[in-house]
Amino acid sequence: MELILSGIGQALHLLFQGDPEVWAVTWLTLKVSGIATIISVLMGVPMGILLALSRFPGKSLLVSLVNTGMGLPPVVVGLFVTILLWRSGPLGIFGLLYTPAAMILAQAVIASPIITALTFAAIEQLDPNLRYQLLSLGATRLQTVWRLVLEARLSILAAVIAGFGGVISEVGASMMVGGNVKGQTRVLTTATVMEVSKGNFDVAIALSIILLTLAYGVTLILTLVQQGRQRG
Repeated sequence: MELILSGIGQALHLLFQGDPEVWAVTWLTLKVSGIATIISVLMGVPMGILLALSRFPGKSLLVSLVNTGMGLPPVVVGLFVTILLWRSGPLGIFGLLYTPAAMILAQAVIASPIITALTFAAIEQLDPNLRYQLLSLGATRLQTVWRLVLEARLSILAAVIAGFGGVISEVGASMMVGGNVKGQTRVLTTATVMEVSKGNFDVAIALSIILLTLAYGVTLILTLVQQGRQRG
């Protein structure tokens, strides 16, 4: 208990003292996970909608693969992204390994199946007659899709929250593709692991508290947007 209280005190000290390294790590954490989530939304939401509205042979198999992707181990994602970005790998010429861009790529791979699967479930659970009613009233395909998205918007926002939560808390992929380089790719999760390995548990607890506060703050904003739209 004393160690936890010490960690809380250390967290407050680091934040209110304005430690530049802590603020830099916190900002990089938010930037990497935020951009990765945006990319995942841009990919996952359309894919989920397309999957829900399409009928083709093998759809059940594809849905099962997407659902399996929700549980992708971050270290496995990190391994394959590392292979892709390695100097001798297919994308090695871009020199992205051990950069924030590599971390964004890995986190986007982790979040995309989550958002795709939950978006698919959100559209799939709508009344199937709604689509045909809209078409019968003269709505175009694009207008029909937009209306369906509006109907499922609360669940889709929940998918975004789940995607963000899945990437801001992961450490394996970020460590593998980012390398935890001070001032370049060190984020709150990898910094916490490093401090634990050094035996600095009070600092590790402080970083964990900052990470939890950051995750809660972003999730709170998304939740308020979700609830505001629900009331609207």
